[in-house]
Amino acid sequence: MTLAHDPEFDSYDPITFAVIKSALDTIVDEMAYNVMRTARSHIVRDVLDYSTTLCDRYGNIVTQARTVALHLGAVPDAIAAVLARYGDDFAPGDVVIMNDPYEGGMHLPDIFMFKPIFFEDRLEGFSVVVAHHCDMGGRVPGSNASDSTEVYQEGFRIPPLKLYRQGEPDESLFRLFEKNVRVPDLVIGDLLSQYATCRMGEREYQKLLARYGPRTVERYVAELLDYAETMTRRQIGAWPKGTYSFTDYIDGDGFTEDPIAIKVTITVREDDLLVDFTGSAPQVRGALNSTLSFVKSASYLSVRCMLDHEVPNNSGVFRCIEVHAPEGTILNPRPPAAVAARALTGYRIVDTMFGCLAQVVPDKVMAAGEGGNTVVCIGGYRPGTNEPFILVDMINGAWGGRADQDGIEGVTNPSQNMSNLPVETLEARYPVRIDEFGYLPDSCGAGRYRGGLGLVRTYTLLADEALLQLRSDRTRHPPYGLFGGEPAAPTVNILNPESDIERLPGKTTRIIRRGEQLRHQQAGGGGYGHPLERDPQLVAHDVRNGKVTSDYARKHHGVVMYADFTVDIAATETLRRSGSEEQRKWPEGQHA
Repeated sequence: MTLAHDPEFDSYDPITFAVIKSALDTIVDEMAYNVMRTARSHIVRDVLDYSTTLCDRYGNIVTQARTVALHLGAVPDAIAAVLARYGDDFAPGDVVIMNDPYEGGMHLPDIFMFKPIFFEDRLEGFSVVVAHHCDMGGRVPGSNASDSTEVYQEGFRIPPLKLYRQGEPDESLFRLFEKNVRVPDLVIGDLLSQYATCRMGEREYQKLLARYGPRTVERYVAELLDYAETMTRRQIGAWPKGTYSFTDYIDGDGFTEDPIAIKVTITVREDDLLVDFTGSAPQVRGALNSTLSFVKSASYLSVRCMLDHEVPNNSGVFRCIEVHAPEGTILNPRPPAAVAARALTGYRIVDTMFGCLAQVVPDKVMAAGEGGNTVVCIGGYRPGTNEPFILVDMINGAWGGRADQDGIEGVTNPSQNMSNLPVETLEARYPVRIDEFGYLPDSCGAGRYRGGLGLVRTYTLLADEALLQLRSDRTRHPPYGLFGGEPAAPTVNILNPESDIERLPGKTTRIIRRGEQLRHQQAGGGGYGHPLERDPQLVAHDVRNGKVTSDYARKHHGVVMYADFTVDIAATETLRRSGSEEQRKWPEGQHA
């Protein structure tokens, strides 16, 4: 029921509504800053692989911070598992954690923490922090390997459990963490950061309740959810009705090179959407399987990217999107399927959703980006001290071209809000040297608006020995272009590029030794629009800046450059006329 129809709420005030909405947004953003300031591990503090949000007492997201979008849409399923486990058995000071993928979670490194918020002895909501922990035990450092084959191999599995009861820590549970993870100081430090942040969210929400009264806040929160739903339905209602399909691929699961299809069919109904993943691949042997909560999250955020900025980010948006994924597929696996590397599948869900939505709202969709961040995990023991170290480096690369501008490079995937780990931080904390970090010329997909350049990063091991885990993709299915735009250059992984060159598959787990190098060339972003429509002066600008070469300019854009970087207009016109008959089309093998 909206406030306008609530007979007990006669004093709805749009100014109060806006103030409460802004206050809620501020609380979750301050929570996000608090995690950044207090976390111990680099993956949380520097890479920013965490999320903060507030929920009402029913588990609806009220507002969410500008953090990892792929986390946040999974919160309603996670909190539903918490409510199913504890019901009304909450007291002030309680804190619940969980990470079980088959009980509302995503993968084991992502620990959800929920702190019930009480006011005047009544449950009013939950303060929530999700963080990716640098290790959860299991067979490999980082607990994130692509080649695990069942969830039991992946680490410390936690159903909904109370970490704190009425403010008192469960020392037994903390001891279990100490004995099951390789770097307990970092893991427990990050847990305490989550705890401190949940307390901050609780405190600030209680201040809001004290200022306006709990019933007033509750009713405005209900109106905020209805407002988001109304705005979403209004915008979807203006989209062309019909059924649209798109298929994209993951290169393989690390055990076979068979392509893994992610297929989506979106039906635009009167004012809502049916998102159906029927036709996607069966669940796989490797750890790329994704639980349904994560599939929902990826679907929600993909649609949210098509909506106006003013639409609030809360569960009201989710009400307009029905998601279906058949059981037993890679997008809804049966236990005990391994799921540690499910983030890659989430990225491909977003790419597939974008490819489908490009047929509905073409001006709002970018071509495919780098395919999601690459994870390079190097774990071993420090020389001299024999202390364990775990580097989990997430490389965030390129966006695809857009309807009115080029893609950008060196930035987070649009489904995340993460950062590249600074070289100085990495080298100061780990026995690893970075020999190269920069853009890869000519790696962008050509188009009227080109994609962003791919990144290249080269690592040299300085410890005696370590286990390398590589989770990358787009080695054989490069990021697609849209509306005549060309695909980007694929991902390439090379071991020892300056000596005994060995090409590595996208998913690799192997021992490396002192002095060995890994060179990772990440895919760029696909192009948008036909390359021959690109302004020759923009092409010349890219050549001058070293983003593309003269050969690339001639081959893809029909632009002839002189040595002084000026354009031969007459020769360019001739080349473009000769290529003007090429038809614009969807990328081969990816349309319905």
